[in-house]
Amino acid sequence: MLDVLRRIVQEVNGARSLEAALATMVRRIRKAMQTDVCSVYLFDPAQDRLVLMDTIGLHTQAVGHVTLRLGEGLVGLVGQREEPLNLEDAPAHPLFRYFKETGEERFSSFLGVPIIHQRRMLGVLVVQQKDNRRYDEGDEAFLVTMAAQLAGVLAHALATGTLNRPTRADGMATFKGVAASPGVIIGEAVVIAPPADLDSVPDLIPTDVDYEVRRLSEAIAQVRNEIRGASERLASRITTQELALFDVYEQMLADASLGQEVEKRIREGQWAPGALADVVRRHVKYLERVDDDYLRERAADIRDLGRRVLAHLQEENPRTPDTYPERCILVGDEISVTMLGEVPREKLAGLVSIRGSSTSHVAILARAMGIPTVLGMVDLPLPRLNSAQVILDGYRGRLFVRPGEELIKRYQHLIAEEQALAKVLEHEQDLPSCTPDGHVMPLMVNTGLAVDAVGVLKPRISGVGLYRTEVPFMITERFPGEQEQARLYREQLEGFAPLPVVMRTLDIGGDKDLPYFPINEANPFLGWRGIRVTLDHPEVLMVQLRAMLRASDGLGNLQILLPMITNIDEVDAALRLLDRALIELAEEGIQLARPRVGVMIEVPATLYQLEALAARVDFFSVGSNDLTQYLLAVDRNNPRVAELYDSCHPAVLAALAHLAQEATRLRVPTSVCGELAGDPAGALLLMGMGFDALSMNAPSLPRVRAAIRRVSLASARDLVDQTLAMPTSREVRAYLGKCFSDWQLDHLLPPKDEH
Repeated sequence: MLDVLRRIVQEVNGARSLEAALATMVRRIRKAMQTDVCSVYLFDPAQDRLVLMDTIGLHTQAVGHVTLRLGEGLVGLVGQREEPLNLEDAPAHPLFRYFKETGEERFSSFLGVPIIHQRRMLGVLVVQQKDNRRYDEGDEAFLVTMAAQLAGVLAHALATGTLNRPTRADGMATFKGVAASPGVIIGEAVVIAPPADLDSVPDLIPTDVDYEVRRLSEAIAQVRNEIRGASERLASRITTQELALFDVYEQMLADASLGQEVEKRIREGQWAPGALADVVRRHVKYLERVDDDYLRERAADIRDLGRRVLAHLQEENPRTPDTYPERCILVGDEISVTMLGEVPREKLAGLVSIRGSSTSHVAILARAMGIPTVLGMVDLPLPRLNSAQVILDGYRGRLFVRPGEELIKRYQHLIAEEQALAKVLEHEQDLPSCTPDGHVMPLMVNTGLAVDAVGVLKPRISGVGLYRTEVPFMITERFPGEQEQARLYREQLEGFAPLPVVMRTLDIGGDKDLPYFPINEANPFLGWRGIRVTLDHPEVLMVQLRAMLRASDGLGNLQILLPMITNIDEVDAALRLLDRALIELAEEGIQLARPRVGVMIEVPATLYQLEALAARVDFFSVGSNDLTQYLLAVDRNNPRVAELYDSCHPAVLAALAHLAQEATRLRVPTSVCGELAGDPAGALLLMGMGFDALSMNAPSLPRVRAAIRRVSLASARDLVDQTLAMPTSREVRAYLGKCFSDWQLDHLLPPKDEH
């Protein structure tokens, strides 16, 4: 039976349409179970009824016409109870409902199982038999397994709009992804195909190694020229710091990096395209295992560069349009930084990608350029989207394909409101972040690259609350040296001086390994990562600490942050290494005062060690994203459980309130640097709890500042008292929404989800 299951699953997954998948399933199940009838009913929310969608054994004219309410008939009972129903004599059941058009009066036995995907009932799968047959446990288990398989197919159909189309006269389809850059735009989809396929390159032994090396060098040179050209086209539209992203690409292509590795592979006996594909796949494999979204997105950079070089090796040009529509929404399997430079900026209105997350390079640039962006749209049918009219909602991660007039009007109104709000908020961005009752709430920014040091931010913020130092380690094939690191850190410190810059020490490990420092573990989330790795490799941490200290000479605005702290011994060991680095630099003639040192509060264990930590460090920084994940045991990157991740969960809010209270008692300054700080409602909660500073991504600053300037500290404290008494996240969210409505600040929150 397992082989039969496997074959049916393969056929269903290979079906070209939902209709073909349903037809395949009912026919194969009937044959496998040696029964007379197999039917599938799908739940239509618009009608609030189960609809017969396919059958083998009943009259085909009933398909699409027979419908049942939940609880009506045996099929409706299965859908309502969401559990199997197995009857030897179905007509004798009090809820049996006869439909003349089906011809089912001939059948006695009935077995129905619900089709459920992520707690949502999508339909009912039924088999019937003329004879009085008691389907045994094996039959029931088989049908339950097939229903689970069909649930995945239906979930995909729902996401792509295929399932909705029979009940939507306008044929509109809706897709969901990850909101990466806020904003809304109505425009025309332009699908960009990748320039070359790295996974289809055959292995060949080169006949002339030197010729293959020359081909590689020429292809890399051509790609570097393309990148420079894209950089020049964008130069007048983005800041010099953001243009540094193109320098990162060029560094990856340098002889000492990607090119050198490929050349080595060629000399080992592989032709240039195959060597390139081997090296790129190896880097991508390492990077895609990373659990930190920001670092994992480096895989996209490597893959894009590899495709571009391969295109030249194959003497192919990237397939890009000759002309673009006025409001172009660029759609692709993976949108890269260099692709942005190929589209005229005045026409580029939005970005949509199957791959990627809010921490990718393209997301960083999109936010800097004010382009609404949605990434991670895994169910996007690319070939059917080209030239279609679409609405892109960068707040909720939605793409509406071929929308109706009513939806277009609603979004046109929303766009007009957004434009008016942006003008209002811009006028007050240089004003203090101060409440009406005089409480000053310092706002800081999170940065991940030197490019994030945007000059316009400096007069509007109180400093950098989190600078991720991992990137220099990602763009080389070895641990970067002290001078390399010091140069990068100096740019960041000088750019924001005299404002404080909090630099987090290297946060790798577990599934955040480096290409040249792989770590394989069964449970990477609870494994060798953060401070655990760098303390086990003090030679790496010492070089980084020395580089940070050296970079701060004469500036005095460096603060050091230790990640993934679990116990006091880790802090003591790190502080000993810091003192040693200070002594070593003093011996070299560089006299420096010890900078302020803090720990990240992201592991729940630290909540119970605050007093001991306070005796050793100068400040706390709360990583609310990781703290939420660990408290709730939820991986927010896992689509099966991502909905359970909620920073407004009562347990999370209670933990944060306790932390703020204890930090105040211990007189330790404490900031929050997770997504909760960048949410206007979350920011007010954190202010009311008593946190000393909030650090967020730059695009979140205007709305958070506006909320703080309009809500008193007393009101924020009352907000905290009320929400801490609520038992569910839903109640908390509803209450926050009501308060913002009462304060007439609805416009600061993302648009309400009406779909």
